[in-house]
Amino acid sequence: MMMTPTRRLSFDPAILQHCPDFRVGVVAATVTGGVSPSDLIETMGREARLLADTCDLGAIKQSPAIATTRECYKRTGKDPNRYRPASEQLSRRVVRGLGLYYINTLVDIGNLLSLRTGYSIGVFDRTKVGSDIVFGVGKAEEPFVGIGRGELNIEGLPVYRDENGAFATPTSDHERTSVDDASTAALLFINDFGVDRSETDRLQQAVSEAVELLTRYAGATDIGTQIVSASEDTAPICLSIPL
Repeated sequence: MMMTPTRRLSFDPAILQHCPDFRVGVVAATVTGGVSPSDLIETMGREARLLADTCDLGAIKQSPAIATTRECYKRTGKDPNRYRPASEQLSRRVVRGLGLYYINTLVDIGNLLSLRTGYSIGVFDRTKVGSDIVFGVGKAEEPFVGIGRGELNIEGLPVYRDENGAFATPTSDHERTSVDDASTAALLFINDFGVDRSETDRLQQAVSEAVELLTRYAGATDIGTQIVSASEDTAPICLSIPL
Protein backbone atom coordinates (compact mmCIF):
# COMPACT_ATOMS: atom_id res chain seq x y z
CA MET A 1 0.00 0.00 0.00
CA MET A 2 1.35 3.44 -0.92
CA MET A 3 1.85 5.70 2.08
CA THR A 4 0.42 9.23 1.91
CA PRO A 5 3.27 11.76 2.29
CA THR A 6 2.98 14.12 5.23
CA ARG A 7 4.51 17.27 6.61
CA ARG A 8 5.84 17.25 10.14
CA LEU A 9 6.17 20.06 12.67
CA SER A 10 8.32 19.89 15.77
CA PHE A 11 9.53 22.35 18.40
CA ASP A 12 13.12 23.07 19.36
CA PRO A 13 13.75 22.92 23.15
CA ALA A 14 14.83 26.59 23.14
CA ILE A 15 11.41 27.80 22.02
CA LEU A 16 9.70 25.49 24.52
CA GLN A 17 11.76 27.03 27.30
CA HIS A 18 10.97 30.62 26.38
CA CYS A 19 7.46 30.34 24.92
CA PRO A 20 5.84 27.20 26.38
CA ASP A 21 2.29 28.41 25.63
CA PHE A 22 2.92 28.85 21.91
CA ARG A 23 0.38 27.47 19.45
CA VAL A 24 0.13 27.76 15.69
CA GLY A 25 -2.99 27.59 13.59
CA VAL A 26 -2.20 25.90 10.29
CA VAL A 27 -4.40 26.44 7.24
CA ALA A 28 -3.73 24.89 3.82
CA ALA A 29 -5.81 25.11 0.67
CA THR A 30 -5.83 24.98 -3.09
CA VAL A 31 -6.56 28.52 -4.26
CA THR A 32 -6.80 30.94 -7.13
CA GLY A 33 -4.27 33.69 -6.54
CA GLY A 34 -3.39 36.69 -8.64
CA VAL A 35 -4.39 40.32 -8.21
CA SER A 36 -6.75 41.01 -5.31
CA PRO A 37 -10.40 41.44 -6.29
CA SER A 38 -11.91 44.88 -5.72
CA ASP A 39 -14.16 43.70 -2.89
CA LEU A 40 -11.16 42.41 -0.95
CA ILE A 41 -9.40 45.76 -1.37
CA GLU A 42 -12.55 47.57 -0.26
CA THR A 43 -12.85 45.34 2.81
CA MET A 44 -9.21 46.00 3.72
CA GLY A 45 -9.81 49.74 3.36
CA ARG A 46 -12.79 49.63 5.73
CA GLU A 47 -10.80 47.61 8.26
CA ALA A 48 -7.93 50.08 8.07
CA ARG A 49 -10.23 53.07 8.58
CA LEU A 50 -11.86 51.40 11.57
CA LEU A 51 -8.48 50.74 13.18
CA ALA A 52 -7.25 54.27 12.49
CA ASP A 53 -10.42 55.75 14.00
CA THR A 54 -10.42 53.63 17.17
CA CYS A 55 -6.76 53.03 18.04
CA ASP A 56 -3.60 55.01 18.71
CA LEU A 57 0.04 53.96 18.47
CA GLY A 58 0.35 53.32 22.19
CA ALA A 59 -2.63 51.00 22.23
CA ILE A 60 -1.42 48.76 19.40
CA LYS A 61 1.11 46.91 21.51
CA GLN A 62 -1.63 46.17 24.08
CA SER A 63 -3.50 43.94 21.64
CA PRO A 64 -3.39 40.45 23.25
CA ALA A 65 -1.87 38.78 20.20
CA ILE A 66 0.76 41.50 19.74
CA ALA A 67 1.55 41.81 23.45
CA THR A 68 2.24 38.09 23.87
CA THR A 69 4.42 38.05 20.75
CA ARG A 70 6.44 40.98 22.05
CA GLU A 71 6.87 39.28 25.42
CA CYS A 72 8.21 36.13 23.75
CA TYR A 73 10.69 38.25 21.77
CA LYS A 74 12.02 39.67 25.04
CA ARG A 75 12.48 36.17 26.45
CA THR A 76 14.30 34.92 23.34
CA GLY A 77 16.59 37.94 23.37
CA LYS A 78 15.16 40.19 20.64
CA ASP A 79 14.14 43.81 21.12
CA PRO A 80 10.50 44.01 19.92
CA ASN A 81 10.84 47.76 19.35
CA ARG A 82 13.62 47.20 16.79
CA TYR A 83 12.21 44.00 15.28
CA ARG A 84 8.48 44.51 15.56
CA PRO A 85 6.08 41.63 14.87
CA ALA A 86 4.59 41.94 11.39
CA SER A 87 1.09 42.51 12.75
CA GLU A 88 2.36 45.43 14.83
CA GLN A 89 4.22 46.88 11.84
CA LEU A 90 1.04 46.74 9.75
CA SER A 91 -1.19 48.27 12.43
CA ARG A 92 1.29 51.09 13.10
CA ARG A 93 1.43 51.87 9.40
CA VAL A 94 -2.35 52.21 9.28
CA VAL A 95 -2.64 54.29 12.47
CA ARG A 96 0.14 56.62 11.27
CA GLY A 97 -1.92 57.32 8.16
CA LEU A 98 0.50 55.69 5.71
CA GLY A 99 -2.18 53.50 4.18
CA LEU A 100 -2.08 49.88 3.10
CA TYR A 101 -0.06 48.25 0.37
CA TYR A 102 -1.71 45.67 -1.86
CA ILE A 103 0.40 42.73 -3.07
CA ASN A 104 -1.80 39.88 -4.28
CA THR A 105 -4.87 37.99 -3.11
CA LEU A 106 -3.12 35.63 -0.69
CA VAL A 107 -0.84 38.21 0.93
CA ASP A 108 -3.71 40.68 1.21
CA ILE A 109 -5.92 38.07 2.88
CA GLY A 110 -3.16 37.46 5.41
CA ASN A 111 -2.84 41.20 6.05
CA LEU A 112 -6.60 41.63 6.47
CA LEU A 113 -6.70 38.79 8.97
CA SER A 114 -3.70 40.23 10.79
CA LEU A 115 -5.35 43.65 11.07
CA ARG A 116 -8.48 42.08 12.52
CA THR A 117 -6.81 39.71 14.98
CA GLY A 118 -3.38 41.12 15.85
CA TYR A 119 -1.74 37.80 14.98
CA SER A 120 1.42 37.72 12.88
CA ILE A 121 0.61 35.41 9.99
CA GLY A 122 2.98 33.60 7.67
CA VAL A 123 1.64 33.20 4.13
CA PHE A 124 3.56 30.69 2.02
CA ASP A 125 3.49 28.89 -1.29
CA ARG A 126 3.07 25.35 0.00
CA THR A 127 5.10 23.88 -2.87
CA LYS A 128 8.14 25.83 -1.64
CA VAL A 129 8.03 24.61 1.98
CA GLY A 130 9.82 21.40 3.00
CA SER A 131 8.33 18.38 4.75
CA ASP A 132 10.23 18.63 8.06
CA ILE A 133 9.44 21.93 9.79
CA VAL A 134 11.00 22.91 13.12
CA PHE A 135 10.03 25.97 15.16
CA GLY A 136 12.91 27.34 17.19
CA VAL A 137 15.04 30.42 17.85
CA GLY A 138 17.25 32.19 15.31
CA LYS A 139 21.02 31.82 15.55
CA ALA A 140 23.84 34.31 15.07
CA GLU A 141 24.62 34.99 11.40
CA GLU A 142 21.88 32.60 10.26
CA PRO A 143 21.09 33.60 6.65
CA PHE A 144 17.66 35.06 6.03
CA VAL A 145 16.35 37.29 3.24
CA GLY A 146 13.13 38.94 4.36
CA ILE A 147 10.46 39.86 1.83
CA GLY A 148 11.03 43.49 0.92
CA ARG A 149 13.66 43.79 3.67
CA GLY A 150 16.80 42.15 2.33
CA GLU A 151 19.17 40.47 4.76
CA LEU A 152 17.56 40.27 8.21
CA ASN A 153 19.31 39.53 11.48
CA ILE A 154 17.11 36.77 12.92
CA GLU A 155 19.31 35.95 15.91
CA GLY A 156 16.94 35.66 18.88
CA LEU A 157 13.76 35.74 16.78
CA PRO A 158 11.32 32.83 16.86
CA VAL A 159 11.86 31.09 13.52
CA TYR A 160 10.54 28.29 11.34
CA ARG A 161 13.07 26.13 9.51
CA ASP A 162 12.75 23.35 6.97
CA GLU A 163 15.35 21.21 5.23
CA ASN A 164 16.59 24.28 3.34
CA GLY A 165 16.97 26.57 6.34
CA ALA A 166 15.00 29.35 8.01
CA PHE A 167 11.92 30.44 6.07
CA ALA A 168 9.73 32.49 8.40
CA THR A 169 9.65 34.58 11.56
CA PRO A 170 6.74 36.57 13.05
CA THR A 171 8.61 39.70 11.91
CA SER A 172 9.09 38.71 8.27
CA ASP A 173 8.77 35.74 5.93
CA HIS A 174 11.65 34.65 3.69
CA GLU A 175 11.63 35.37 -0.03
CA ARG A 176 12.20 31.66 -0.72
CA THR A 177 8.73 30.52 0.31
CA SER A 178 6.76 33.61 -0.71
CA VAL A 179 3.56 33.45 -2.75
CA ASP A 180 3.25 35.11 -6.13
CA ASP A 181 0.46 35.62 -8.67
CA ALA A 182 0.91 32.05 -9.94
CA SER A 183 0.70 30.35 -6.53
CA THR A 184 -2.19 27.92 -6.20
CA ALA A 185 -1.16 26.00 -3.06
CA ALA A 186 -1.47 28.20 0.02
CA LEU A 187 -0.14 27.55 3.51
CA LEU A 188 -0.84 29.92 6.42
CA PHE A 189 0.71 29.85 9.89
CA ILE A 190 -1.19 31.91 12.49
CA ASN A 191 1.19 32.44 15.41
CA ASP A 192 -0.24 32.56 18.95
CA PHE A 193 2.29 33.10 21.73
CA GLY A 194 -0.10 32.46 24.61
CA VAL A 195 -3.22 34.61 24.19
CA ASP A 196 -5.61 33.96 27.10
CA ARG A 197 -8.26 31.34 26.30
CA SER A 198 -10.32 31.57 29.49
CA GLU A 199 -13.29 33.20 27.74
CA THR A 200 -12.82 32.48 24.04
CA ASP A 201 -10.27 30.78 21.81
CA ARG A 202 -9.10 33.64 19.60
CA LEU A 203 -6.79 31.38 17.62
CA GLN A 204 -9.59 29.00 16.69
CA GLN A 205 -11.67 31.99 15.63
CA ALA A 206 -8.76 33.26 13.50
CA VAL A 207 -8.39 29.86 11.80
CA SER A 208 -12.11 29.82 11.00
CA GLU A 209 -11.92 33.36 9.64
CA ALA A 210 -8.90 32.45 7.50
CA VAL A 211 -10.91 29.65 5.91
CA GLU A 212 -13.82 32.01 5.26
CA LEU A 213 -11.59 34.65 3.66
CA LEU A 214 -9.72 32.13 1.50
CA THR A 215 -13.00 30.65 0.33
CA ARG A 216 -14.61 34.02 -0.40
CA TYR A 217 -11.72 35.78 -2.12
CA ALA A 218 -9.47 32.98 -3.40
CA GLY A 219 -11.96 30.22 -4.23
CA ALA A 220 -10.31 27.86 -1.75
CA THR A 221 -10.88 24.10 -2.03
CA ASP A 222 -9.19 21.05 -0.47
CA ILE A 223 -8.97 22.98 2.79
CA GLY A 224 -7.14 21.53 5.78
CA THR A 225 -6.78 23.12 9.23
CA GLN A 226 -5.01 22.19 12.43
CA ILE A 227 -3.97 23.85 15.68
CA VAL A 228 -0.65 22.59 17.04
CA SER A 229 0.51 23.32 20.58
CA ALA A 230 4.08 23.41 21.83
CA SER A 231 4.76 20.83 24.52
CA GLU A 232 7.63 19.13 26.28
CA ASP A 233 7.33 16.32 23.75
CA THR A 234 9.57 17.40 20.86
CA ALA A 235 8.62 14.46 18.62
CA PRO A 236 7.42 15.69 15.22
CA ILE A 237 3.66 16.17 14.87
CA CYS A 238 2.15 15.13 11.55
CA LEU A 239 0.18 17.94 9.97
CA SER A 240 -3.19 16.95 8.57
CA ILE A 241 -2.94 19.35 5.63
CA PRO A 242 -2.90 18.78 1.88
CA LEU A 243 0.51 18.46 0.29
